Amino acid sequence: MIVIGLLSQDQKLTSVLSSALGTEFEVAIAADAPQALELVTGGGCDVVIVDLSSSCESMDRQSALCCEISGHGVPVVVMAEDENRREALDLVERGAHSYARKPPAVRELKTILRKAHDGKLLKAKLETAHRQLQVTTGLDQLIGSSAQMQVVYDLIRRVAPLTASVLITGESGTGKELVARAIHNLGPRAQRPFVALACGAIPETLIEAELFGHEKGAFTGSVAARQGYLEQARDGTLFLDEIGELTLHTQVKLLRVLQQKEFTRLGSSFAIPLRARIVFATHRDLNQMVAEGKFRQDLFYRIDVMNIQVPALRHHAEDISLMAKHFLHMYSQLYGDPALAIEPDALALLQHYDWPGNVRELENVIQRAIIMAQDGSIGSASLPERIRGQKLPDFDCDLPAGSFERLLRDYKVKLANEAIQLCQGNKTMAAQSLSISRAYLHRLIRPTGPGESNAA
Repeated sequence: MIVIGLLSQDQKLTSVLSSALGTEFEVAIAADAPQALELVTGGGCDVVIVDLSSSCESMDRQSALCCEISGHGVPVVVMAEDENRREALDLVERGAHSYARKPPAVRELKTILRKAHDGKLLKAKLETAHRQLQVTTGLDQLIGSSAQMQVVYDLIRRVAPLTASVLITGESGTGKELVARAIHNLGPRAQRPFVALACGAIPETLIEAELFGHEKGAFTGSVAARQGYLEQARDGTLFLDEIGELTLHTQVKLLRVLQQKEFTRLGSSFAIPLRARIVFATHRDLNQMVAEGKFRQDLFYRIDVMNIQVPALRHHAEDISLMAKHFLHMYSQLYGDPALAIEPDALALLQHYDWPGNVRELENVIQRAIIMAQDGSIGSASLPERIRGQKLPDFDCDLPAGSFERLLRDYKVKLANEAIQLCQGNKTMAAQSLSISRAYLHRLIRPTGPGESNAA
């Protein structure tokens, strides 16, 4: 049975619909907006009908009510007499699901209500599928077992169930958005939307409209009303990346939102409650920006309740091997390539590189290496010149006879030569039998001169 919430003061309409809609529908009457919202928030209805003709509310308040009901995932059908048709269609443009005439044609109204209910179910299924595809649970997307990353994991677990403001800092490419997603996924809002906004990617003239939303005609080019990111996040999490890029004017407005827990669309005077949790991030030094007058001190103190510093990749190089293998597995599957391996010489180059682009750069390098790989593995030749051309410390020259490293190197060379003999000189088969690439096999058996060593 589909439960319909009917917001109307027209007793004749409520009586007619209660009996005419039949057993497929159950009608719950709400005399005013608070009662309608109580039905919605309590999960007591599937679709809400708003009788526009019996309402004395202003257009802004009606629009805000429809948006708030829709924000809870419940579609709104606006019912109006012919003289109010234009206002009803305006509300549909602002987010209501559809319009029905008053007095209603029962068969037509049933069709509208069924479509609204089916749309609600489909939207819920799509949101569930999107979360399953795009967001893993907990800390699964964060890779690394170093002490530095363990500190990050601990802070995420501590702050996730709370509503305290979180500021995530770190260089570009370190994975600040993944930290924000982990906070969302481990908290009570995990089943709600996660909305990300890169503040630096939006022109200064549009950032307020994108953040707060706007009404139709609020500025040149706004041909329809639009929900901003604060509304789109609903009861979930809004991730504001690169918060240091906001102008001082926008910072003032954002500070007021955080203080008052409400905001207004551009072109409207009706306040909309803030329900989303906001998580902030930046790669800039906000303390220095405050000292230079480029970032408001009061806003900084408001958002910097809990600071999570994501370390640069060069500061936890011990995680590079784990991350590289993770990206290798992920993109090998994506590109349909057979399982690849990273040769020791390539891994040594990756571990000694400075990584100015951090994890994002490592991910891109592994993607390129998969495309360039030969002989079923990633060697140094598959890496970009900036990485391949660096000079590594020579750990193998002048190794003392009998040392562990010297014995290990000699044993590798011995295994390679034995495999070649068993395969009757076929080096390709020998490499396959050892599960290494042909290029690495050649380096193992390469003759060495005085002062040289095999790259083993």
